[in-house]
Amino acid sequence: MTDKTGRKKAVVENIKHQIRVLNGIILLIVYALLLLIVRFLYVFLDYMSTPSLVTILSIVAGLVVTGMYVANAASKSAIKTIDEYTNKLNSLLNTTRDIREIVYGDVLLESIVESSLKITGADAGSIMLADGDRLVFKVAKGRESTKIEGLSIPKSQGLVGWVVDNGSAIRIDNVKSDSRFDSEIDKITGYDTKTVLCVPLRLNSGTIGALELINKEKGVFSSEDEDLITYFADQAAIAIAMTKFREDQKNFEIHLTDVLLDAMDTHIHEKSGHSKRVAKYCLLMARAINMSEDEKKKLYHACLLHDIGFLKIKVKDVRSKDEYKAHSQLAYEMLRPINFYSDIGPLILHHHERYDGNGYPAGLQGEAIPLESRMIAIAEAFDAMVSRDSYKYVGRPVEDNKAPSAQGFRSAIEELKNNSGTQFDAELVDMFVSNIDEAFVEEV
Repeated sequence: MTDKTGRKKAVVENIKHQIRVLNGIILLIVYALLLLIVRFLYVFLDYMSTPSLVTILSIVAGLVVTGMYVANAASKSAIKTIDEYTNKLNSLLNTTRDIREIVYGDVLLESIVESSLKITGADAGSIMLADGDRLVFKVAKGRESTKIEGLSIPKSQGLVGWVVDNGSAIRIDNVKSDSRFDSEIDKITGYDTKTVLCVPLRLNSGTIGALELINKEKGVFSSEDEDLITYFADQAAIAIAMTKFREDQKNFEIHLTDVLLDAMDTHIHEKSGHSKRVAKYCLLMARAINMSEDEKKKLYHACLLHDIGFLKIKVKDVRSKDEYKAHSQLAYEMLRPINFYSDIGPLILHHHERYDGNGYPAGLQGEAIPLESRMIAIAEAFDAMVSRDSYKYVGRPVEDNKAPSAQGFRSAIEELKNNSGTQFDAELVDMFVSNIDEAFVEEV
């Protein structure tokens, strides 16, 4: 985008230079003609009367001044027009870049309308999206716009309906003279629509809605406005589709995570709620070390699914530690092929590593263990100690007579401290015990 903007600026500056050169050539020609006329008058000066000479000189002077003024005014006007268009184009390019980075649908739609108003100088605007056989006002800006947000109309109704049906833009200087105009919305808002620029939001699969701009504050909408907004609407439609895809994907991820958690709780009833408690303990540490929101989200999902590997293990048939330990590797292999889980796979794979290097599955040591994995290790151990049922196995235990090594909040804290620097990251343990209290554990 930067390269394109740079090229456009270079083209504009080149045009300005050519106008200035042309202006200089015009002035040069005028001066040359003036010189020739003066020379002519000098030759025939003895044969001309004074009044005639004055008249001729006045006419020449007037033509010279007029020519210079017209040439200068024309060049200034051209340069001003180019500057205005360049500003609009730069604004359009920057806005197009910015809207692609917006991940929330409602924020995106508002940004599209606000940018369109700025680019065209319109007084009001709205986005309507198709929903079955109706068009819904998703966002509206301008006076009394709150009265129509969420309102729907038949898909074939009014100017917007025509634009959506035909997939073509319309630019009208006087809507009252257009038979397609429907005044029902004006009656609801009390707003007087005079001029309209309405463009379709198009994808390869079809038209998904329309962007409507109303009442340009200075004059009427121009063909330039139409060209700019048509291009912007095409880019906006792509951004809307991408945002919807991300939101659908996020919704799918949330539902899939819930399904997997329910499956885990059903498969190993004794670990019911364990993953959510681990997540809350980890988020306590995440806030203490000022993790970013994106990092917190990744950590949270890793916590929820850190024991997903148990779905592939029949716990009652487990006969050795190695069979039990396989759950972290199984979890990693389950999640790795799923795009929106792939980044948490390594965090889950290594959540049973020890800080001293004696953990599994890879025997990683110290900070070679992912930070999130070190946090999960602390949270999981703490939950095992304060929630006895968390590690109560169905059927034969992995080790006979194995019970949680400590009971109660204070004992759990002491156990973490005793294993700080060996099993657990010492700094994270200090951070955890400094921020946890019994009231928080009871809430969890």
